[in-house]
Amino acid sequence: MDLSAFLKADVGKGDVTTRLTVPDTDGTAYITCEADAVVAGIEEAEEVFALVGADATSLVKDGDRVRAGARIMSISGPLAGMITAERTALNVLMNMSGVATKTAEAVEKADGKIIVAATRKTVPGFGPLQKKAVAVAGGDPHRADLDSMILIKDNHIRACGSVKTAMEKVAKASFSLKVEVEVDNVADAVVAAQMGADIIMADNVGPELTGEISRAVKAVNERILVEASGDITVDLIPEYIGKADIVSMGCLTHSATAVQFSMDIN
Repeated sequence: MDLSAFLKADVGKGDVTTRLTVPDTDGTAYITCEADAVVAGIEEAEEVFALVGADATSLVKDGDRVRAGARIMSISGPLAGMITAERTALNVLMNMSGVATKTAEAVEKADGKIIVAATRKTVPGFGPLQKKAVAVAGGDPHRADLDSMILIKDNHIRACGSVKTAMEKVAKASFSLKVEVEVDNVADAVVAAQMGADIIMADNVGPELTGEISRAVKAVNERILVEASGDITVDLIPEYIGKADIVSMGCLTHSATAVQFSMDIN
C-alpha cells in the first residue's frame, strides 16, 4: 500500500518547525513500544521513513509480542526527514498494533475452536492495513471489499422482499463467488441453505439462537459454515464455541485501543 498520501496529508505545505530548528545533518533514532503488545505495521513504518530518505531497521517483526519498553526499530538518515516522518510512522504502528493486540486476545480466547474474523467496520483508507494487522495476529481478515464475495444483508433482503428472492437473484452471479446470507431466524437460514448458500451469518441473535440456526443449517448441508456476528466481545467468544464456525467481530478494528510508541533521537 502506498503510504505517501498519509505522509503528504500530515506534512501539508511543509514542516515549518523542523525546517526552522533542525540542522541539515544525518542522525540516528530508535522507536520504543510503550506497552505490552503484539506489534504490527513494521513494514509500513519502514516505508514511511524511506519516503524521507531514511533507513529503518526493524528489531522485531509483525506478529511478535513485545514488552513495554522494548526497542522495535532503529532509524538512520537525514535528521529533519526523520522528525517530519515521525508522527505518520508512529500513527501507523499505533493503530495497526492496537488491532493486532486486540485480535491476539480474541484468538487466544478462541483456543483454536472457532475462527476469529474481522468485519468491514474499518477506517476508510486505512482498512487494508487494519485487515493486515488482524491477519498477522492470527485472525481472518474476512472479505477485503464489496466485490470479494456476495453477502446478502438485511437491507438487501428488505429491498428485494425475501431471502428466497435475494437468493434467486444472486444465482445469476459467477459460480466463483461465495454466497453468504445474513439471517435472524431459523426459517430464513434453512431457506438460504436449501438454495445453495455457502455461509449463513446469524446476526445479533445471541449464542443460543445461533446454535439453533447452526443445527438447522448443518441438517441441510453440514459443509455450510455458520458465522456469528453482532456485538461479540472477546469475553463472549467462548459462548459461541460449538454453536458457530466463525465469530466476526467489529471491535477488532473499530474499538481497538492504540498502542503507544515513541521515537527518540540518539
